[in-house]
Amino acid sequence: MIPVGNAGIWVGRRYPAPSVKVLVADKFEDSGLAGLGQLGVPVDYQPTLVGEALAQYLVDSEANILVVRSSLVDANALKAPRLGLVIRAGAGVNNIDIPAASQHGILVANCPGRNSQAVAELAFGLMIACDRRISDNVAELRAGHWNKTEFSKSRGLYGRTLGVIGMGKIAQEMIIRAKAFGMNVVAYSRWMTADLAAALQIGRASNLRELALLSDIVTVHVALTPDTLGMLDDGFFEDLGDDSIFINTSRAEVVDQAAMLRAMDLRHLRVGLDVFEGEPEAGTGTYDGVLRHHPNAYCTHHIGASTMQAQEAIAAEVVAMVREYAMKGSVQNVVNVKRADVATHVLVVRHLDRVGVLAHVLGVLKDEGVNVQEMENIVLGGAASAIAQISIDRPLTPDAILAIKMNPNVFDASVFSLIRQPKGDQEAL
Repeated sequence: MIPVGNAGIWVGRRYPAPSVKVLVADKFEDSGLAGLGQLGVPVDYQPTLVGEALAQYLVDSEANILVVRSSLVDANALKAPRLGLVIRAGAGVNNIDIPAASQHGILVANCPGRNSQAVAELAFGLMIACDRRISDNVAELRAGHWNKTEFSKSRGLYGRTLGVIGMGKIAQEMIIRAKAFGMNVVAYSRWMTADLAAALQIGRASNLRELALLSDIVTVHVALTPDTLGMLDDGFFEDLGDDSIFINTSRAEVVDQAAMLRAMDLRHLRVGLDVFEGEPEAGTGTYDGVLRHHPNAYCTHHIGASTMQAQEAIAAEVVAMVREYAMKGSVQNVVNVKRADVATHVLVVRHLDRVGVLAHVLGVLKDEGVNVQEMENIVLGGAASAIAQISIDRPLTPDAILAIKMNPNVFDASVFSLIRQPKGDQEAL
């Protein structure tokens, strides 16, 4: 679907677009590079470009599509005049300056859902590692020490309550695994209804404090937004019971690390973290932060999505997105089209494929003072009829719907309310 406004419509191309050039400025799977090459578009693989070098290369290469994983794409890089699309080969997009991209008319898209299982597997692995102190066991044995007495004190997971913050795809994968381990589950998400919780056979916390009080172990799966920044603070960690376990594989910034450290020191909180303050941005480096020697910290190297299965799936998704953009000028999974923030209803119009029908519909919407957020017109086989799907910011009056139907080329018109729910692996609460 292509974003529109009442001032005009962006029409998707139904013929191959002029040749586009793809710049892959990060590590990328061989299968993905091969798939891009098979599309017949020029592909420039420069996995070490960063900072000013990336910005200048985008200008010099005249690339239309930029593919990155963790590389920072700042406002300077987004000034490249030929750039039209940035694809994050992963779920999060916090390494891309979204406002700057929108200012320059550049679409930003990601690959949600492709790494959900991989992240959930690591999160559950960290949970078990915290409970059974697996890394401590290994370290002691490698040092030549045998200490079965010390390491035979774990509580186990069966029958304990897992608190899940968020209800995106990763969180849902966590629920499946928790049930397989015989755990009880309680979740907090602002969009989750009581009916949905009942259908999933889980508990529903009304706020973060309630979730903390009910949980033995908490796992976090939310996106980084102004609302989630630092939301897990002293109050949250004080509500967790002594000897609890805390898992974070989402974003370091959602946690007040100082508050977490106080709970680790005073209340014996064990943490399993794939993301934390001060982690190196590069693939290799050094870390000498406060978590390095803390006995209650079990940290991994930001590897949640880094399985071969996940990366191959993401590579295939990127190839599909490039194909769509090259052929139609549009792309799925765009994150800087604010449909969910504004649109409340979808108008569906079934009509003959005739000149003037959509102009008639838009004229009715204009007279009603209804703003169009997004529009797609699907022409059915034989080009005889079509279906228009128009996202709007309010419901239509019965008179407006009747006015649309009065056009002799319109079969029917209906309005449906949008049900809001999170997209992607993580949710913003």
